[in-house]
Amino acid sequence: MAPLSAAFPAFARPNRSLRVASPEALHLSPPHLVGSELEMLRLSLESGWLAPAGPGLTAFEGALAEVMQIPHALATASGTAALHLAFRLLGVVPGDEVWAPTLTFVASVAPAVQMGARPRFLDVDPASWTLDPWLLRDELHAAARRGRLPRCVVSADLYGQPADIAAIGAACAEWGVPLLSDSACALGAEQHGLPAGHGARLVALSFNGNKIITAGGGGALLAEEPGLIAQARALATQAKEPAPHYQHETTGFNYAMSSLLAAVGQAQLPSLPARVVARRAIFERYREALGHLPGISFMPEPGWARSSRWLSVMLVDPRAFGADREQLRRALAEQGIESRPVWKPLHLQPAFRDAPAVGGAVAAGLFERGLCLPSGSAMGPAEQARVISLLRWLHRR
Repeated sequence: MAPLSAAFPAFARPNRSLRVASPEALHLSPPHLVGSELEMLRLSLESGWLAPAGPGLTAFEGALAEVMQIPHALATASGTAALHLAFRLLGVVPGDEVWAPTLTFVASVAPAVQMGARPRFLDVDPASWTLDPWLLRDELHAAARRGRLPRCVVSADLYGQPADIAAIGAACAEWGVPLLSDSACALGAEQHGLPAGHGARLVALSFNGNKIITAGGGGALLAEEPGLIAQARALATQAKEPAPHYQHETTGFNYAMSSLLAAVGQAQLPSLPARVVARRAIFERYREALGHLPGISFMPEPGWARSSRWLSVMLVDPRAFGADREQLRRALAEQGIESRPVWKPLHLQPAFRDAPAVGGAVAAGLFERGLCLPSGSAMGPAEQARVISLLRWLHRR
């Protein structure tokens, strides 16, 4: 195979506009390549399949279905695209209510809001940091009495921690409200012995560059019902009807994943179990080295869950530790170490200033005190020791 520089001369000379991180920089969750991605890309290129179609894409979807133990999968252009398709399949229209935990990334509800739905945010369970199923149950009962049930409920896995789909799903099933699981960051996690999201009507995944398995982008939508994924596949390819001309009974999207992204994802997917082991080990090293310090604690793991520990998250009590979360974040950044606050709750975001919220104190407290630490599965003990040593030093100050 000819080198890239022969076909693309730009690869033969330095790109002075490209910023490359210094060797000392330690990122939160950088891409971790397994080494076979280039070969899979070569096979895809040689096959002639570049568009969102072909055997490589089908193989990737089949592998995802097997890993998730959900029979039907559609690979999409992004995790947000998968969520948008899910809201469309669930019949979200302007004026509908969509309920979600307040402690999640904006993409969990943004597509529904853009479709005209009104979000309602619920607090999280301090035992898992995910949607509180008992609060949800009480709110659904109250909504039924008002005659105003939500169109759907979104559960969101958090930093590799799966939501309690059994309890959340039972609350939704009592009133016939469909459940959508945003499992973008929890591939490889388990709840009640099943993959994260398993038991929801629809499950969305992400393969963004910082995820435990990356395709450089992309996502997926999975369901037990073949008809749902068939509808999603049609919508993801511009809703074209079978006809010799372009025939459309409705409008769709350009949301299908390309075969090239699928090739990268397929190369990475077999490494998922090892990466979960690696990230859980990273979390344990942090906890063992720092958990005894005054004012430091770590994200819990309920007995029914096995988190992938996509990100290791600690809580800082500034009165006991002597510094707050933001002071620690800035000190790490000065040494080239990336960290990040826990998600700012959506009910505190200006974009949702008018959205109703139920509770929120738990999520707000986690945001105020929570810090995500470097957690990449390729990070070695020596690199992690840099983080640990600095945090210990900051405590001694």
